Amino acid sequence: MRKTTAFLTLAGASVLLSACGSGGLLNRSRPDEFAVQRQAPLVVPPDFALTPPQPGAPRPADQTAQQQAQDALFGTPAPRSEVEKNTISRAGTATPGIRSIVGDPQTNTVAKGAVTLDIISAPQGDGREAQAVIPG
Repeated sequence: MRKTTAFLTLAGASVLLSACGSGGLLNRSRPDEFAVQRQAPLVVPPDFALTPPQPGAPRPADQTAQQQAQDALFGTPAPRSEVEKNTISRAGTATPGIRSIVGDPQTNTVAKGAVTLDIISAPQGDGREAQAVIPG
């Protein structure tokens, strides 16, 4: 009787301990729960006289999670007003490489005063020696 109890205890412990193993018949590949994306919900359109979608065209409500997050954070680009469009059209186009031309020491500038001259003639550095003087 004592040997039977010890054998049953050992057999039960080995069965329970086998469930802790990662290999064997019970090992199966599971989907990554973070890679699953929800589909857009089905919506009944308010107007039933709609034209059918073009074959192969993307669904308008179907966006990736990245696009939805970007739209939630920054919103969609706002359309330009007529005044803004007119201003941009009158401004014309800039010369390619204008930023490198402006930084050239040979570029002539208009005299804007002593403060601007001090800023332009300041030695180049990392700003550790910079000081601010408040008059008065």
